[in-house]
Amino acid sequence: MGIYLPIAEISVNVFVLLAMGAAVGFLSGMFGVGGGFLITPLLIFYNIPPAIAVATGANQVIASSFSGALSHMKRGTLDFKLGGVLLAGGIVGSTAGIYVFALLRRLGQLDLFISLLYVALLGTVGGLMLVESVNALRATRSGAAPVLKKSGQHNWIHRLPFKMRFRASKLFVSVIPVLGLGAAIGFLSSIMGVGGGFIMVPALIYLLKVPTNVVIGTSLFQIIFTSAYTTLVHATTNQTVDVILAFLLMAGGVAGAQYGARAGQRLRGEQLRALLALLVLAVAIRLAIDLFATPPNPYSLSAAGLS
Repeated sequence: MGIYLPIAEISVNVFVLLAMGAAVGFLSGMFGVGGGFLITPLLIFYNIPPAIAVATGANQVIASSFSGALSHMKRGTLDFKLGGVLLAGGIVGSTAGIYVFALLRRLGQLDLFISLLYVALLGTVGGLMLVESVNALRATRSGAAPVLKKSGQHNWIHRLPFKMRFRASKLFVSVIPVLGLGAAIGFLSSIMGVGGGFIMVPALIYLLKVPTNVVIGTSLFQIIFTSAYTTLVHATTNQTVDVILAFLLMAGGVAGAQYGARAGQRLRGEQLRALLALLVLAVAIRLAIDLFATPPNPYSLSAAGLS
């Protein structure tokens, strides 16, 4: 069944979009990620304009993040103070990202920039995750205990000035890296349509030494408001949010997430990380092929100034 998307200005199959949302929701439930870094490339593969894919894909991130943050708040594993500082940085980063987004769109370089950024980011993150998960699987098979850093160990970040105490996270650290991390995630959210949890979670754990049980809920709390702000500004400034597309993706995602959560409980942590790494690398390779492969029709006849 076909439907016309008024903002994207393209006719699509409803069932394909529902299946796409369900697939990303399934993966979100299985791996515990928002899914923004997957839904945006999938929409681009389906010929949705990248500007629309970025701005609209953030809606699915908001819905899944709100549900997860509410659950963590009930369990007391959400640091509102830390999340607030991350959010302050996120708003600044999102504002800067939206300005860059609009500038690149005017210059006609937005599509290329988004694809290049996805290839670089997903390729790097996926590669690092795959190496770590393979090492963990080898250690498990050999019976060796994994080497973990003690929570009391500090690095250079903990020697920076302007320190603040975050009691829920049992953390006393400078606000500079916290604001910087929030700003970086906000920038990526506005440019790429991602929540940034797949970057923020390891950064909070390995760089700031935030307890793992607090990291996920705090990250989701920040993502809710950063993604909502990004979506709102994209809608008012760039007019790139397609409500019909967002609704179809969210409807499929809600159903898929329930089954994904059940499937994820049957696999070990290192197995999940290895599968997620392979998935991330597959998306990066697919985007890289589209960037460097010669198109079947290298010439396009279109009116100047129209995208």
